[in-house]
Amino acid sequence: MLQLIQKTYDRLINGYSIDRETARQLALCPDRQALWSVADALRRHFMGDRFHLCSIINGRSGNCTENCRFCAQSARYQTGVNTYERVDRSQAMVIARDNDDHGVDRLSLVTSGHSADEETLQQMAEIYAEIRQETGMDCCASMGFLDQARAEQLVAMGVSRYHCNLEANRKYFPNVCTSHSWQEKVKTLEIAGAVGMSRCSGGIIGMGESMNDRIDLALELRELGIKSIPINILTPIPGTPLAELKPLPLQEVLTTIALFRFINPGAVIRMAGGRQQLGDEQYRCFAVGANGAIVGNYLTTTGSSIADDLQQFRTMGFTFSRAGQEQD
Repeated sequence: MLQLIQKTYDRLINGYSIDRETARQLALCPDRQALWSVADALRRHFMGDRFHLCSIINGRSGNCTENCRFCAQSARYQTGVNTYERVDRSQAMVIARDNDDHGVDRLSLVTSGHSADEETLQQMAEIYAEIRQETGMDCCASMGFLDQARAEQLVAMGVSRYHCNLEANRKYFPNVCTSHSWQEKVKTLEIAGAVGMSRCSGGIIGMGESMNDRIDLALELRELGIKSIPINILTPIPGTPLAELKPLPLQEVLTTIALFRFINPGAVIRMAGGRQQLGDEQYRCFAVGANGAIVGNYLTTTGSSIADDLQQFRTMGFTFSRAGQEQD
């Protein structure tokens, strides 16, 4: 098995990619530390020590019509989540300035719901304009499904990257959501790319899927050419259908991240929501292939402080630079 790991590393650094069967064999490797170490070596070879920082502002919260089984913001579940139609502009700018002060590369406005209506887009445009004027961060958006007109509006606002998680691989997706399809998400990513935005897309692990399902998700993201891949760890939220699921063991999380790096060696693999459940062990994720993170708080859960994260990342040997220098 160690020979397989080394052979795969050699093939990857020489420009080849791995197939599903090889990834599945790697997932069964009994020497997990060897797998994790080589994944980290791949990160250094392809991506260097640059750490990619991003953050989010919850622009519209709750009252979502969709039935994603993990989500506190769905109107179909009683979760007690705070709901509002639009974030206050001054409140958003407090968050934006704090992220800018900490050297965050990218900031995304995130809105709940199937897609953003015209009124929401206009209010978000005002916030984007102020972010661009007062900070050095690049702007991202995560506002549900896109059509051509919405995508072009976002580009005109200065949005350079669009986020739409696949959440799970195509086969498993109906176990996660039935109010929209996996293909609709792919279509949104295609529209975003067609108007010149880079794309950010990943998923949630720990929703009852198998390791093979996660491998398939990583392969689908590679096929779509995604270079920014957030990995969320399910936070079971009371009131949602997935509330009773047990958290994934740390070793399974680390192996998943390593496999994502083997499959997508040239992508930014970002730890996103749910890493706080791992406590201090969360930082081991960045020694097995991950090289980015969403910092600050998440949509409906609380993260580590930005200062604490940055201190840990520096201790691990990562370096930072500003937006505009980030590779898409």
